[in-house]
Amino acid sequence: MTGEAERLQKRLARAGVASRRAAEDLITAGRVTVNGEVATLGRTVTPGDEVRVDGALIETAALEKVTFLLHKPAGYVTTARDEYGRRNVLSAMPPVPGLHPVGRLDKDSEGLLLLTTDGDLTLTLTHPRYGHEKVYRAWTVGEDDPSDAELRRLVDGIELDDGPARALDARPVPGGALVTLGEGRNRQVRRMLEALGHPVARLLRLRVGGLWLGDLDPGEYRELSERDLHDLLHPAEVPRRLWERAERETLERWG
Repeated sequence: MTGEAERLQKRLARAGVASRRAAEDLITAGRVTVNGEVATLGRTVTPGDEVRVDGALIETAALEKVTFLLHKPAGYVTTARDEYGRRNVLSAMPPVPGLHPVGRLDKDSEGLLLLTTDGDLTLTLTHPRYGHEKVYRAWTVGEDDPSDAELRRLVDGIELDDGPARALDARPVPGGALVTLGEGRNRQVRRMLEALGHPVARLLRLRVGGLWLGDLDPGEYRELSERDLHDLLHPAEVPRRLWERAERETLERWG
């Protein structure tokens, strides 16, 4: 880090406090101070400036960006704080300053969840304009599994209570369906399948971008390498043989 000035929201994002957009909301709300003064949008800071959020000192000078892939167990929430005292995914992780979940998986869902100290990565993975694919394995309730014809309706698009929704791909697998989304609305896979008359008993996220869950057991995690991060953000550049192996191993383990 040089002595050059940077936007305050970028400093907060580097510290893992929030994405740049969310950091702007913190600044607008008057929750951020620089050298004891309430900051405003457009403020720039240098490495020697004291930045605080809600009175807590934000230190970024020596912060090393780190990202983990966690197999989120069912029953854990991904919100930073939970008013009901439920288990939080951060309790399953090492105590890394600034670590936060990237997006959400609802409490009852399982599978691949990313946690990072990199606010810019969080923005890239959660902003709708980037459309990173996510693959889910759903086990449905009832004697009849979703049919090809029913699942084609998900690709064509169906109406939910918060607007139209569509899957990039949906195909039947024993006991349920394998659904690929390019967006991540609240409980979307569950609601889409329920709209077809197939409530979901269990939901497991298998892939985000170019990363597969692999054979991690619930509660296990691993730190991502530079290669992992590249594959995550650039799935089209993953060598075909590596992609096919990761997909096969994940589906054999969990599909």
